[in-house]
Amino acid sequence: MRPLFVLLHRWFGLGVAVFLFIAGATGAVISWDHELDAWLNPTLFHAHSVDDPAATPQSGLTLANRIEAGDPRLRVTYVLTQEEPGHTIAVMVEPRIDAASGKPYPLDFNQIAVDPVTAEIQGKRMWGAVSLSRENLLPFLYKLHYTMHIPDIGSFETGMWFMGIIGIVWALDCFVALWLSFPNWRSWRKSFAFRWRDGGHKLNFDLHRSGGVWIWGLLLLLAVTSISMNLNRQVMRPIVERFSTLTATAFDTRVAQPLNTPINPRLSREQAVQLASAEARRRGWNAPAGGVFYSSAYGIYGVGFFSPGQDHGDGGLGNPWLYFDGVDGSPAGAVVPGTGSAGDIFLQAQFPLHSGRIIGLPGRILISVMGAIVAMLSVTGVLIWMRKRQARARQKIARGAMTGAALRS
Repeated sequence: MRPLFVLLHRWFGLGVAVFLFIAGATGAVISWDHELDAWLNPTLFHAHSVDDPAATPQSGLTLANRIEAGDPRLRVTYVLTQEEPGHTIAVMVEPRIDAASGKPYPLDFNQIAVDPVTAEIQGKRMWGAVSLSRENLLPFLYKLHYTMHIPDIGSFETGMWFMGIIGIVWALDCFVALWLSFPNWRSWRKSFAFRWRDGGHKLNFDLHRSGGVWIWGLLLLLAVTSISMNLNRQVMRPIVERFSTLTATAFDTRVAQPLNTPINPRLSREQAVQLASAEARRRGWNAPAGGVFYSSAYGIYGVGFFSPGQDHGDGGLGNPWLYFDGVDGSPAGAVVPGTGSAGDIFLQAQFPLHSGRIIGLPGRILISVMGAIVAMLSVTGVLIWMRKRQARARQKIARGAMTGAALRS
């Protein structure tokens, strides 16, 4: 059994090493994506009107309407109702359909930063573009983390599937590696030790084996949650449903419309927020309606409840959301963290666990460190394989020389 597991670990590891190195290194950075993005691109995050203490900010809903009126080619898909004082409001947009061509208008941006006081558009960018420019660097790294920027094939999300499969292989290899790390009970202490003084290949081996053993549970957690992030509907939900009843989400009961045939809403954003706010009061929620999005593929409004600056959901399982049909305003579901079946709560926890945000700042620090460790384990694993490969090559040459000498004699 051990030779088989050694072979599996070798080829599993080599197969995913480069991608886990990239995912680990980028994960260490994007744990702080908002802070780093704001530092690199102050124009996109800090409102120019911050120096005017008497200025009165407009609501995000008003700004969204002004943006759409100013550029009929686009639709606002997400906007915060209010932003932190001194900050811009980030608005996500998508192209509308050009009636003449029947295709979406060409837009070279999907995110707009707006001064909430003056409604000045301070910047635009294509979030997730393959670009290392200052304004695109953090979104580029973020998308690289979970798709490797592999292009979609039609409606098939190739990059999401690829990294989801990487996560599956990683999760399986976690168990293989753990079994290999404990060859027998008598020498179990070696699997936790580091030969710091020896250095060289011995320390490299210990960093790979013992380093993985010490944080094995966290590695498995990252592997499993990465599957959930990329292949939630395709893999994780079907597995969880075998053990627990799951509540259908607003998107589970609908079929996404093609890009060229979006569902145009009859409800305004204001009406959607009014409906959601009334329902939130009925449920006894105290947080205000903090953000609203519209999915034209599904014809659904989503309204999230959080205070300004809390849209990232630091701490706990995140923010609650209510969903409404964009055509008739009928309720379309809700996601209320901490409620539902055991399976519902398990799935709600996936992103907070993967990002570390479930425990706030300490969790983000931990995940950043874990990203660096995952990159280190990838490098040390490849170095171990290269050393063993070189040793086998030298042995083969030595055996060939001995065989030749024997034949000559």
